[in-house]
Amino acid sequence: MDNPVPPPPAEPRPRRRDRHGRGMRGPVAPPQVPLSASRAEVFADLVQDSVERLERRWPQLSDIEFMVLEVPRFDPAGDEGWGDEAVPLGGTTPAHEGRPARVIVYRRPVEIRTKSRDERAALVHEVVVEQVAEVLGLTPETVDPRYGED
Repeated sequence: MDNPVPPPPAEPRPRRRDRHGRGMRGPVAPPQVPLSASRAEVFADLVQDSVERLERRWPQLSDIEFMVLEVPRFDPAGDEGWGDEAVPLGGTTPAHEGRPARVIVYRRPVEIRTKSRDERAALVHEVVVEQVAEVLGLTPETVDPRYGED
């Protein structure tokens, strides 16, 4: 046994081909195609479209921060408990100490309540209008005259 087996290399070599010799697989769709956008990105775009639609009528909305969160935070010990109410679709945080007011839309509760992209876009706009109305101290019909129309 004069020829010992050489030790394997310290770092693995990068794989240039898969085990069937066909090469590395690429992305399913190029980044420009909507198929490559995640559900969260598509949802954020729906919120942004709704905000842009309202900003034409209400320029002061540029001072409000709009956020998308997955789900609302539940704190049963605090005063944020929902009780017998349904899970909220959106919420607001008032402006204080130099921070702007925030409008929050919760993605998962909205997605669960809708079946199609059109339904989702309509519900997102409705939630945004309701939350903006709360921040501005107005009625939703004042913020968007088409509010509540099917």
